[in-house]
Amino acid sequence: MACLSHNLPVFIHLLLLISFCRCDDQLRHAKRLISPSDMLISKGGDFALGFFSPATSNQSLFLGIWYHNISERTYVWVANRDDPIAASSSATLSISNNSALVLSDSKGRTLWTTMASPNSIVTEDDGVYAVLLDSGNLVLRLSNNTTIWQSFDQPTDTILPNMKFLVRSYGQVAMRFIAWKGPDDPSTGDFSFSGDPTSNFQIFIWHETRPYYRFILFDSVSVSGATYLHNSTSFVYETVVNTKDEFYLKYTISDDSPYTRVMIDYMGNFRFMSWNSSLSSWTVANQLPRAPGCDTYGSCGPFGYCDLTSAVPSCQCLDGFEPVGSNSSSGCRRKQQLRCGDDHFVIMSRMKVPDKFLHVQNRNFDECTDECTRNCSCTAYAYTNLTATGTMSNQPRCLLWTGELADAWRDIRDTIAENLYLRLADSTGSNSTVNRKKKRHMVVNIVLPAIVCLLILTACIYLVSKCKSRGIRQNKEKTKRPVIQQLSTIHDLWDQNLEFPCISFEDITAATDSFHDTNMLGKGGFGKVYKGTLEDGKEIAVKRLSKCSEQGMEQFRNELVLIAKLQHKNLVRLLGCCIHGDEKLLIYEYLPNKSLDKFLFNHTTEATLDWLTRFNIIKGVARGLLYLHQDSRMKIIHRDLKASNILLDGEMNPKISDFGMARIFGGNEQQESTRRVVGTYGYMSPEYAMEGTFSVKSDTYSFGILLLEIVSGLKISSPHHLVMDFPNLIAYDSPNARPLMSFVVSMLENEDMPHPIPTQPIYFVQRHYESEEPREYSDKSVNNAELIYVQKLNRYSSNRIMIRDPHK
Repeated sequence: MACLSHNLPVFIHLLLLISFCRCDDQLRHAKRLISPSDMLISKGGDFALGFFSPATSNQSLFLGIWYHNISERTYVWVANRDDPIAASSSATLSISNNSALVLSDSKGRTLWTTMASPNSIVTEDDGVYAVLLDSGNLVLRLSNNTTIWQSFDQPTDTILPNMKFLVRSYGQVAMRFIAWKGPDDPSTGDFSFSGDPTSNFQIFIWHETRPYYRFILFDSVSVSGATYLHNSTSFVYETVVNTKDEFYLKYTISDDSPYTRVMIDYMGNFRFMSWNSSLSSWTVANQLPRAPGCDTYGSCGPFGYCDLTSAVPSCQCLDGFEPVGSNSSSGCRRKQQLRCGDDHFVIMSRMKVPDKFLHVQNRNFDECTDECTRNCSCTAYAYTNLTATGTMSNQPRCLLWTGELADAWRDIRDTIAENLYLRLADSTGSNSTVNRKKKRHMVVNIVLPAIVCLLILTACIYLVSKCKSRGIRQNKEKTKRPVIQQLSTIHDLWDQNLEFPCISFEDITAATDSFHDTNMLGKGGFGKVYKGTLEDGKEIAVKRLSKCSEQGMEQFRNELVLIAKLQHKNLVRLLGCCIHGDEKLLIYEYLPNKSLDKFLFNHTTEATLDWLTRFNIIKGVARGLLYLHQDSRMKIIHRDLKASNILLDGEMNPKISDFGMARIFGGNEQQESTRRVVGTYGYMSPEYAMEGTFSVKSDTYSFGILLLEIVSGLKISSPHHLVMDFPNLIAYDSPNARPLMSFVVSMLENEDMPHPIPTQPIYFVQRHYESEEPREYSDKSVNNAELIYVQKLNRYSSNRIMIRDPHK
């Protein structure tokens, strides 16, 4: 701030200080900012507002906001970007009589103004004032602190922490970020960032009016998450809210984080940047589109996709298609044209779904498949569970495509990957009448007789096997042998001598009444679970993996091997298995009370879970995890511990189930990394969800989340957290602070055991950014959360649990 003038009398110098130097954070009715020396500086010194010229060769002036405490001048907002102040003129920023901020030049021409309140005439006595906050937000307020305008609602090219990016409001695009024209030209540029005017599920970077880059779909629910900055203690918390009326995004940062900003530059790059104080420069944490690459909008043409799984991204054709020209960048065409009724669907995994889809609501997976199958114009469909980073809740959507497929990717990142079901012509299909007749002739004269012979042969084998007990034993060995062969040739942990019964598919079909819907106990991404009754009257639970299941042969083998080797009263017991053609089935003991979530999150049944029952469930799960981590022959990480995977027997004893995602540690292994993160968001530890690193402490984190759910009766994705202003639980987490399960079990079973005092969480308190006073901290969210939890606990126990005040 060049507020001093040289060799002037003291009287003149003081007048200049009074008249021209405005170095505080407020602008009131009787005060003005006059170019070029006056400015406002936020109370904490983070931001400044004033007049600037972006380049020495450009003498035009602009009114803007920039970072004040860093060496590199970085602008985050410009008022008069398309109406600069001429070099020969001066400008004044003042508050008008109709409660508006007005920027005018020396000729009285208005260069920029805020939206004035209609029919509002105010005077100096009304106390209207503007204040520059440490968030970088310029706010115009009435004397009662009511905000009537803020710069966060009229952005230029930058998104700052706590800024609400309103994508859509009541069906209309609400906010648009527009890049600078050039590196030294803040006028309106060619690139912008805003929502999709045709749907509520997408955001685009636009080059003028054409799509340049398409962002992945967002859920229609409120979500939040965290990512690390370049140091391990700094977090970025992202929030997406997509309701019927509004769709907006916002991000916040932890207290010790460096300056961060998200901006769209003049070349169309969407950048997330943080200030590196040691280098005195901005570092790019993430940039889209990635360069060099083919992931800009539609760069691979119709029916082509950008393959990002290889070291050098390149355009490829979708399955069943071939390049139109010499390469795939010009688009692709079908190798064989579709003929309605003479086609099938192929699965393309790890795909970013194409643009221009039709969203069909209230459809499950089978209904979504039928919707596309019976519509001959449908070229593809997807059943998405797409989520933003760190989401704690999924909402499936049925998406259909008719005509061309454009702007698809294939990526190794599971957070944006989906299965795309693509319609192709059958390889045996033909448009000629002669070939159709030949095919009909082949079916009638060859296929049908072969099927009849096969049925007769099968019946004969069945009758012989029923009459001879020796034949029964031989048949069981024949059933068991191919299963063992499939497992032993691929799974190095398989023991050829491990005994387990292989139940025939016919027996399972009879036990479940041909998998009748009335016997279905539940379903998930793996398929469906059915109740069955064997000939001897024994009740069983049959997990039938669907053909398009995420839990394929690898997970099938994994679960079979692990459960067959593991024996513990708090682990579900495997009774047998069956592999029959494409069918893969696991047979478990039947547990009449089904899963814990059916009791815990159901208002009609949660009352049956008194405190003693809940406490016994907690101890049982802890013992089961201790066995997996320490007491079994192998150290096992479950990786998907949650309420729906805790089954309850007739006495409400818990049993851990679903080992399809489990991993085995050998020797002295303590930690492992994976590029494919599996499990359920909300229950995943941050280091696993963000970096793919997992250990026994990953299960400890999931156990902690489960414990909170059992104690409180609140689901981890419950909307009550938003109502309570309660931050995401991962903000309070640290892997080193988690105890081993052996210590957890000891604490649960020994009431006299001294308990360590909890350490201060990483991110425990919240700032009130909008306060005019010096930064204050609040424990309101924590107290609200504790209050809800304590109220829940009071229904189950009067003195068994005491919630400590975290501030004592």
